[in-house]
Amino acid sequence: MLSAAPAAAITQEEATAIGVEAYIYGYPLVTMEMTRRVITNVEKPEGTRAPMGQFVRMRKYPTAAFRDVTAPNADTLYTVVWLDVSKEPWVFSIPDMKERYFLMPMLDGWTEVFQAPGKRTTGTKAKTYAITGPNWKGKLPSGVREYKSPTGLVWILGRIYCTGTPGDYKAVHALQDKFSVVPLSAYRKPYTPPPGKVDPAVDMRTPVREQVNRMDAGAYFKLLAQLMQDNPPAKEDAPMLAKMAQIGIVPGQSFDLAKLDPAVAQALQSVPKAGVEKIMAHFKNAGSDVNGWVFSTKTGVYGTDYLQRAFITAIGLGANRPQDAIYPTSEMAVTGKPYDGANKYVIHFAKGQMPPVNGFWSLTMYNADYFFV
Repeated sequence: MLSAAPAAAITQEEATAIGVEAYIYGYPLVTMEMTRRVITNVEKPEGTRAPMGQFVRMRKYPTAAFRDVTAPNADTLYTVVWLDVSKEPWVFSIPDMKERYFLMPMLDGWTEVFQAPGKRTTGTKAKTYAITGPNWKGKLPSGVREYKSPTGLVWILGRIYCTGTPGDYKAVHALQDKFSVVPLSAYRKPYTPPPGKVDPAVDMRTPVREQVNRMDAGAYFKLLAQLMQDNPPAKEDAPMLAKMAQIGIVPGQSFDLAKLDPAVAQALQSVPKAGVEKIMAHFKNAGSDVNGWVFSTKTGVYGTDYLQRAFITAIGLGANRPQDAIYPTSEMAVTGKPYDGANKYVIHFAKGQMPPVNGFWSLTMYNADYFFV
């Protein structure tokens, strides 16, 4: 069992270094929680938001006004739900998708894709899963397959391919309406989800990433320590937890900047800015550069590569496993100059060298903050 070490036992420089590591380590979990708060802070499903345990069924592609999640796509209709499986399992039912491409990745609180049912992995026939929490033990009804989440927080970030025509929108809407989630205790029983509780203190206007990046060290690490109670770190994270304990950050224990040695507390004040800068500077090392496009296969499953995980969280929260999606990203033309709206550009594919896919490929334009232009 970890406990906070006396913070005075380390120097300011050591505290700053550990603080930056801890900031990067916790960035996905804090971002997931802040995203969850915004998306679920409504009484009933509406547009891009819905209460906990209820589906967001987006009926059209996101517009340029969408700011809840970075780097959305305009090829699929998002079918999304946030679940708390720390208290009891939830049963997730997928209808017969009639050979249509779809993907229902399940992310834990740390943004790891722990399961990815979809056309590639499980086919398109109807399926039923029970998503259980890390400590749940019990018996499931027949015909229900268990998917155990490493954390209490689960985000199903579903994507269903759609051509965008009125007829295909209608066909996908019909499929979306057949997806369901219910608590295990209500499975095969009449169930009406309770209305969501709206918290007026939640900032519903500022983009989530901006909210996270604005948090001071005290608020950030307090939330991180709290979240790690129901979203336990992986066993491989033990060395990082030992480091964090040196500056008073322990899973499930209250973090109070004022109770630290004043020199250490002062050192931690600069950590959020330094942490964000280090995360965003990772772009050049996030993958392989091929003809000016950065390719990475390090998405969805990160192990102890905390910087990669934080960077993907910042620019593409909800990224899939590489078997399901690759995200080549380019910020400059072959001239070495950043793209400029005053110019026209041509993308060239050699004969027979179109992207090899089993689902779809597309080209999407984002602004500097990774939102639609």
